[in-house]
Amino acid sequence: MNPQRLLEMEFLGNSVVDWGLALLAFAVTFLVLPIVRGYINALRKRLAGTERARGIEVATVVASRTTRLFLWTLAVWVGAALLHLPPGIERRLDAVILIVLWFQVGVWAMAAAGYYLDRKRAQAVDKGHSGSLNLIGFLLRGVIWALVLLLLLDNLGIAVTPLIAGLGITGIAVALAVQTVLGDLLASLAIAFDKPFVLGDFLVVDRDQGTVEKIGVKSTRLRSIDGEQIIISNADLLKARVHNYGRMYQRRVVFETNVRYETSLEKLRAVPGIMEAAVRAQAKTQFDRSHFARHGDFSIVFETVYVVLDANFNLFRDIQQAINLQVHEEFTKQEIAFAFRDRLAAHEVKSPAH
Repeated sequence: MNPQRLLEMEFLGNSVVDWGLALLAFAVTFLVLPIVRGYINALRKRLAGTERARGIEVATVVASRTTRLFLWTLAVWVGAALLHLPPGIERRLDAVILIVLWFQVGVWAMAAAGYYLDRKRAQAVDKGHSGSLNLIGFLLRGVIWALVLLLLLDNLGIAVTPLIAGLGITGIAVALAVQTVLGDLLASLAIAFDKPFVLGDFLVVDRDQGTVEKIGVKSTRLRSIDGEQIIISNADLLKARVHNYGRMYQRRVVFETNVRYETSLEKLRAVPGIMEAAVRAQAKTQFDRSHFARHGDFSIVFETVYVVLDANFNLFRDIQQAINLQVHEEFTKQEIAFAFRDRLAAHEVKSPAH
C-alpha cells in the first residue's frame, strides 16, 4: 500500500497522522506528569522540618495526592484535544474527564483538610483536642464530598436546585426517623466544642464511673476501675450530672475524730493542736482548721479540714493514712481515748411483743 495513502486514511474523522500526534501527546503527558509528581514528593521530604518547607508544604502535600487515574485521564484529554471526534464520543469523553477531575478535586481537598487537622493535632496542648479534631474531620469529609458531588452534577448539566430541594425534604423526613442518632451527633458536637471533659478524664456519671477512653460520634466510652468498658450515648451523657475528677487540681479533705466523753477538758483543748501538727507534717498539704465540732450521741466530735495540693487519689490516701497513724500515736502518748459506740446503747431494745 502506498505510504502516502496510508497516512491520509481516516478513522473517526481523523487521519493516521492526527492519531499518531494524539498518541504521542498522550504518551509524553503520561510519562512527564508522574516524574513531576515524584519530584514534588522528593522535594517535600528534602525540605521537611525546614523554614522553607512551611510555605510550600501544604501545596506539596496536596500535589503528592494526585492519583494515577487523574494523570491517565489528563493525558487522554491532552491527546483528544488534537483530534476532531464525533459529538457522541466527545460528550461521553468530556463526562468521564469531568467525573475524574472532580474526584481528584475531592482528593486534593481531603489532603488539604487532613494536613490542617494534623498540624492542629500536633500543636494541641489539650489532650482532648484530638477527639474534637477527629469529629471535625468526619464532618469535613462529608461536606467536601457532598460539595464535590453537587458541583460535578452541575457541570454535567443536571439541575442541582430541584435536587437540593428534594434532598432537603428527604433530609427532614430522615431526621425525624433518626432523631435519636442526630441527637447523639449534635451532643458529640457540643462535647467537641464545649469540652466538658476530654480523653483521660475520670468521670462519675450517676452510678457509673471510669476514665474517658474514646469520644465517638454517637457515644462516649469509659473504662471503669474494674476494667470493663462503659458505653454511654452522648445525648444521655449531656443530660446527666457529670462529676469530672480529671479537672481536679487539689483535694479538700474533711474528716472527723471521735473522742470519749470521759476525756478531761485539758486534753480536749490539746486535740486541735495534735490534728494540726499531724497535717502539717505531711508534704503537699495545706492545713485549714480543726475544731471541737459538736457533742455527738456517743462521743465528742472534732472536725479537721485540710487541702492536698495534688489531685492524685492514691497520694491523698497515703497522706490520710500517715495523719491517722501520727494522731493515733500522739493520742496513745497523751492517753486520749478514741470513742466507740457503747454496745448496750447500740444493742437493739426489744419490745414486750417480741
